[in-house]
Amino acid sequence: MILKVLSLFPGFVESFFSTSILAKAVEKRILSYENVNIRDYATDKHRTCDDAPYGGGAGMVLKPEPLGAALAAAGADQFRTVYPTPGGRLFNQAYAEELSKEETLIFICGRYEGIDQRIIDLYVDDEISIGDYVLSSGELAAFVLIDAIFRLLPGVLSSESLEEESYKSGLLEYPQYTRPEVYKGLRVPEILLSGNHALIQQWRKEQSLCKTQRYRPDLLEKLKQEGKGYGFN
Repeated sequence: MILKVLSLFPGFVESFFSTSILAKAVEKRILSYENVNIRDYATDKHRTCDDAPYGGGAGMVLKPEPLGAALAAAGADQFRTVYPTPGGRLFNQAYAEELSKEETLIFICGRYEGIDQRIIDLYVDDEISIGDYVLSSGELAAFVLIDAIFRLLPGVLSSESLEEESYKSGLLEYPQYTRPEVYKGLRVPEILLSGNHALIQQWRKEQSLCKTQRYRPDLLEKLKQEGKGYGFN
């Protein structure tokens, strides 16, 4: 997979791709990236990329000329182009799986009050929201999307790790424990020390159901509507 990230702060993007599992995926050539500085496509001596919004109001808006030129150079007419924005479609695991099947993705990192609507009309395929809140950095939102997507690529994580994650079954993941057996008076549940894998799997399923019921009852309702009620009331 090729990821092309358009940003006003390329140093921020570079540091993201240079750490942890993502850096290993780049090293293994599971994916590659292009770090595109939008300012490189500004034509005035000050490299201006933003201006006041028509109609008045607070903040600034990214201008269409440099951003449009950067998108054209990145091949936005050929590749799926994503714009993270609070006004977009809500992101979830199924959406991440859909995007992970693309050979190339372009991400626009907005700033300030956003980007000119004409850029969205001309170039953007997906407006995606990572949640019902607002960030000052479009890079952070793009990083969330990229992280959820790249880890699904073959060779990044083991199939076992992916199978047991939250949302794979439609439920939240069960609690995890490691050594020591006792920490500040709290013990690891005995069932996890039993060696009985059938009972452990059953315990984990029950814990996932209980946690989902507590924090995300909407997920259980969705499973029920899909005929996957898990026998849980």
